[in-house]
Amino acid sequence: MQSKYLYHIIFLLSFSIFLLGCKHLPSGLTSRSHKNVLAIKNVNVITMISDSSILTNVTVIIKDGKIISLNATTIPDSAEIIDGKGKWLIPGLIDMHVHVPTDGHFNTTYPTHAAAIFTNTQDIMTPFVASGVTTIFELNAKAGHFGQRNEILRGDVVGPRMALAALINGGEESGRIANTPSDGSQIVRVAKAEGYEFIKVYSQLNTETYKAIVDEADKQGMKVIGHIPNVFQGKIEDAFVPHFGMVAHAEEFAKQSNDYSVGDAQRFAKLAKENGTWLAPTLTVIARIAEQTRTLDSITHLESFQYVHPLLQSKWLTANRNYQGTNSERVTRIEKMIKFNKLLTKVFKEAEIPIVAGTDAGSSGVIWGFSLHDELQLLVEAGLTPIEALTSATRLPAIWLGIDSKIGTIEVGKFADLVLLDSNPLEDIRNTRKIGGVFINGLWLDKVKIDTMLSDLSKRNALFKNKYDWKKREEY
Repeated sequence: MQSKYLYHIIFLLSFSIFLLGCKHLPSGLTSRSHKNVLAIKNVNVITMISDSSILTNVTVIIKDGKIISLNATTIPDSAEIIDGKGKWLIPGLIDMHVHVPTDGHFNTTYPTHAAAIFTNTQDIMTPFVASGVTTIFELNAKAGHFGQRNEILRGDVVGPRMALAALINGGEESGRIANTPSDGSQIVRVAKAEGYEFIKVYSQLNTETYKAIVDEADKQGMKVIGHIPNVFQGKIEDAFVPHFGMVAHAEEFAKQSNDYSVGDAQRFAKLAKENGTWLAPTLTVIARIAEQTRTLDSITHLESFQYVHPLLQSKWLTANRNYQGTNSERVTRIEKMIKFNKLLTKVFKEAEIPIVAGTDAGSSGVIWGFSLHDELQLLVEAGLTPIEALTSATRLPAIWLGIDSKIGTIEVGKFADLVLLDSNPLEDIRNTRKIGGVFINGLWLDKVKIDTMLSDLSKRNALFKNKYDWKKREEY
């Protein structure tokens, strides 16, 4: 009985950290960047409360990291004034599928003194912040991610809020492995005791273990996201058990289709709709895979590639499974899958199944933060309207994560996780890339500061690459 209460205490403490985000002044930022009171004058606000809730030419007041007014008539004398004329304010963006490197990420391949440099948490988080991504959902969380989250909480690092899911797989691989229902249930209980908020199910789970994990997660108050295990090939309906909350990739459905037909997409949508299962299509990652089956130049030509640590650049370019052994058959198959994924997304939208934006950031060529803007653009290409695409990266993720009382919309009393855009994203979703500044839990970072952070990161990466030439590992 005592251990049961201990599990709940640990979980509540961890989840509180997730909600609080960063409260203190990070090193390297001036006190001007984090005044207690900020006023954004004459700004247009896309509140995301509903599709039509837009405020024009208003003054927004932020105090102690929270929004206290959306249409102020007076501005406190102590406020820092931010000119919002002609600009558009949206909620901070949420990426519902990321993989963030932690300590030890490369220690099996590289010497400790080189790999340790990789674990600078600020360098990992800067691309998210610069892209207006203020909350991330880590779908293979480890102990190191709690450390990163604590660094953000302490104010040592400027970074997004982090939701953490423990991944459970079957088979013989390393990690959290369960091949019996009892093992699956026990791992869920342990994951909750360790502070994880969510469970991710993976491809090698057997039928009964998968069902036991989903059932135990519900008992523990933990939502489940993940893959459709391979054991359900040809009998996908059996995978849709109560409390299977979200499918993490559109291709999880694609691999269940023989002809990529509209009929299959509609059948899958019916299953998801009846089960209350949401979808994170992650259209970006499969698009990047398709590019890499042709040439790795598609990675090096990315403007944001300079913000990726050279050790990871090396991995993407020298051990890229998408490119190795590629052939015309693979290229054709992936192109068909891309087309079906977009069709599936459109059909799910028409069926009114909630769709959230996730990227699988950390996969080769899918760069943290920047990739979410790629995802928004692909969602619009798949048939979502710009406001629906924005909803998929703001209000809906906050609802699924259970933090919609704190973030996800622009309302009085909510945390000031906000992005100031130079152009209207409702006219063109690509305008989400035109970032004039970011508020992260009330901390204001203007474009000059953001550009400086990115420039410094790029320079550090270049210096590292020069010192540890990843093409000559024998010199280490």
